[in-house]
Amino acid sequence: MQPILRTLLALYLAHLLADFVFQSNRLVAQKTQRKLGAYLRHGLIHYLSAMAILGFFVPGSIVRPLVYVIVGGLTLLHLAIDLGKIELSPRGFAAGPWGYLGDQFIHFVTSAVAAWCSTRSIAFGALMELFETMRRVPNRFLAVPVVYIGVVFGGGYLIRLLTKPLLPGIHANPTDRHATGEQLQNAGLYIGWLERFLVLTALLLQTPATMGLILTAKSIARYPEFKSERFAEYFLIGTLLSISLAVSGAILLSRIMFGHVIIFR
Repeated sequence: MQPILRTLLALYLAHLLADFVFQSNRLVAQKTQRKLGAYLRHGLIHYLSAMAILGFFVPGSIVRPLVYVIVGGLTLLHLAIDLGKIELSPRGFAAGPWGYLGDQFIHFVTSAVAAWCSTRSIAFGALMELFETMRRVPNRFLAVPVVYIGVVFGGGYLIRLLTKPLLPGIHANPTDRHATGEQLQNAGLYIGWLERFLVLTALLLQTPATMGLILTAKSIARYPEFKSERFAEYFLIGTLLSISLAVSGAILLSRIMFGHVIIFR
């Protein structure tokens, strides 16, 4: 069971990196336009990320030809899922937060199947001695980047989808337009990344007071815009969703890392 779990974490980490870290807005736009080159680039990024992470964390995988074939098949499935989501989005089947969660669930399932297939006949006697010590990193440490990237980067897209229905109400007020354009949305995305990273880290380090400093700084920066009730509601909902994701990630990681949920007194 341990090799399968380790391989699954490695493959899903590659998926998170390819989708949320190494995939630019320009590449997403080109994929939406069904450009073959964009899919080839995204597929290459996913394949190389998966092989690099597997080769480092999963002993013996880099020397097994079957692993290359399985990762190649997983990459093709990854691209097919992305294309299917783009095709279904205009029809309403893959839009919104449920579409996002469904997409991530399918990616997770395909990664699990690939992990199971690639660990059925691993020859552990063919380990490379040079990296043997480094490759003994416990599974709980490999789970750290998975949770961090999922919460920090993946959480930003989920919050955008959840708060998107609130934007038309803000745009309806001409005095609020300066506060809700593309610049605000991009700035909010980057602020959200930092916010969730800092909150998640603060909770794991058992310094919950840091959350108060983060929220205070964020509120001061947006204070002039709080004169608009609609924007204040939009800001509050987005912030609470962001904090909730970070707290949930901290609870999950503390359980994985320490075997119990951190309790603050």
